Amino acid sequence: MGGEGRKTILVIEDEDNIAIALDFLLTREGYGHERMSTGGGALERIRALQPDLVLLDIMLPEVSGYEICQQVREDPGLSEVRILMMTARGSAVERRKGLAMGADGFISKPFDLKELRAELRRILDGTAEPETDGPDASAAGRAG
Repeated sequence: MGGEGRKTILVIEDEDNIAIALDFLLTREGYGHERMSTGGGALERIRALQPDLVLLDIMLPEVSGYEICQQVREDPGLSEVRILMMTARGSAVERRKGLAMGADGFISKPFDLKELRAELRRILDGTAEPETDGPDASAAGRAG
């Protein structure tokens, strides 16, 4: 797809309920997207699809999100692919590890849809660097 047109997102998420919510949000926001439910074969699919962004769960069957992130960052042909990592274990240590491995952002599950939408736009528009230790930033998005 590419260019200034419709952005493509590859969702790698093994939990169906999360994937359904992501499908709803991404469709409503006008993103082209597809899903994988396991880490096995993810690198090959990323190479073939060349998505604008990979929405990547950390805890996956077969290959972890951390491993996939590291493999993508080691591949010069995938340097333009952005990665937003997701995890139910949203500790500061997990966040720092993901960002250190080259993720462009990190979001904790369950996530607020407004927060996820804002993070997708930030990464896809390339407007800012990720927060490396910002619990205040993510807590502010959950107020309500």
